[in-house]
Amino acid sequence: MWRASVLTIFPEMFPGPLGASLAGKALGTKWALDTIDIRDHATDKHRTVDDTPAGGGPGMVMKPDVLARALDSIPKDDRPRLLMSPRGASLTQARVAALAQGGGAVIVCGRFEGVDERVIAARQLEEISIGDFVLSGGEIAAMALIDSCVRLIPGVMGKPASGVEESFASGLLEYPHYTRPQLFEGLAIPEILTSGDHAKVARWRAEQSEKLTRERRPDLAAQRPRGENPAKPRDSKG
Repeated sequence: MWRASVLTIFPEMFPGPLGASLAGKALGTKWALDTIDIRDHATDKHRTVDDTPAGGGPGMVMKPDVLARALDSIPKDDRPRLLMSPRGASLTQARVAALAQGGGAVIVCGRFEGVDERVIAARQLEEISIGDFVLSGGEIAAMALIDSCVRLIPGVMGKPASGVEESFASGLLEYPHYTRPQLFEGLAIPEILTSGDHAKVARWRAEQSEKLTRERRPDLAAQRPRGENPAKPRDSKG
């Protein structure tokens, strides 16, 4: 079973939204969630997990000894140990897919100004970022990472094809979607989508994916090898 072990000073935040929708329905059957309260591994009566930064400066820093004990309380296994951090490598769909195929992840939710660098090195934490912005802590980022992985676990999504044609799955943004009614506030569904010609629909979707990627994410478009044809999408999501 895919297992997420989350280290946090706010265990009450979990499962939160992970307990609803597809992830919530699969929790306990397809995947498991453990929360480890970092404060439980402090040694003083105040359960202190932070201290002032060496060299001065604003804010506080998460103590390495306390976090190390919290990490060491988790039985060792092959799961990657991740630290949600704005300075980490950007989370990509390819990384998510790789994580989903493994046994899960141990995820540290940082707080304050950050985590003492020594525990990051000593416990070989891989820093992961969900975007170029800063949150109050790593909990929301951890939830985003877990949700992105859990939905790819076989059996979580009702139709496996739902994960095939998504944005980033082939290095492109996903094509536009439409559904009934045929006419909405004077705007009609593109005729090609109601033509019944699955080959034409597939080509239209591929072209739209390419167009949207060039317009909205030129960085992604630039990463595609020159002359590469877009991945042929399925005729439908079934």
